[in-house]
Amino acid sequence: MISKSLNHKIFTLLKVQYSNMLEYRVEIALWAISGIIPFFMLNIWTNNNLNESINISDLMLSRYFLCAFFVRQFSVVWVVFSFEEDSLMGKVSPYLIQPLNPFFRYFAQHIAEQITRFPFAIIIAFIFFIFNPESIWIPSLGILLLSIVSTFFSFLIQFLIQSIIACLCFWTERASSIERLLFIPTLFLSGLLAPVSSFPQYVKSWIYLTPFPYLIDFPANLLSGNSTNFSGGLTMQILWILLLFPVFKKIWSAGTKKYTAMGS
Repeated sequence: MISKSLNHKIFTLLKVQYSNMLEYRVEIALWAISGIIPFFMLNIWTNNNLNESINISDLMLSRYFLCAFFVRQFSVVWVVFSFEEDSLMGKVSPYLIQPLNPFFRYFAQHIAEQITRFPFAIIIAFIFFIFNPESIWIPSLGILLLSIVSTFFSFLIQFLIQSIIACLCFWTERASSIERLLFIPTLFLSGLLAPVSSFPQYVKSWIYLTPFPYLIDFPANLLSGNSTNFSGGLTMQILWILLLFPVFKKIWSAGTKKYTAMGS
């Protein structure tokens, strides 16, 4: 009975957040368009024949960056900025007395935004295929489902990382500054600018120990059909989720205790 009530609350929250996101369709369309960095990188790679150095064809490289675009579209996270703003505006106190953890609200906002973003991402992909018809392919149902799961895991990893940073707002007013510092290694090591396979072997060996290649590179390679260890990649994604979640819970608990002790 409790589980059914909780599911109803979560569904209602998602429905409300989706309705809110529909009011920002133009902004979301612009966000989708602003995420075309992978296409610029594809142009740089192909025009300079850089793909020859990593033994990957123009066709597979174009599919990789298209998939990187898709993965990025559905794994964008901004929870640290939302929580920081709510914290500065005094909105956290009302959230704390509600039955659901406030981060469920932010999670629902992200899912609703992704649903709203989907048609714009499809339109951009359609335009890409008009100019690159040779890149058209249809992944198998199994690969497609695994890619969706992997992309969701990528989103969860990024959401948990940002949620941990967001909790630092209980100790500092500008936790987003830490997120901006983290953006640099994320940009270069996630596979957004270049496939991780393009790095030297001794660099790749330690990159794969971090969460970064499992944010873009792994799900993009999986969806595009490039050679990848899908069982190992999914395992690492799950391990990072299992590692980050208790860290988030511990920092959240410590932060709310400090917040309550200070009288909100």
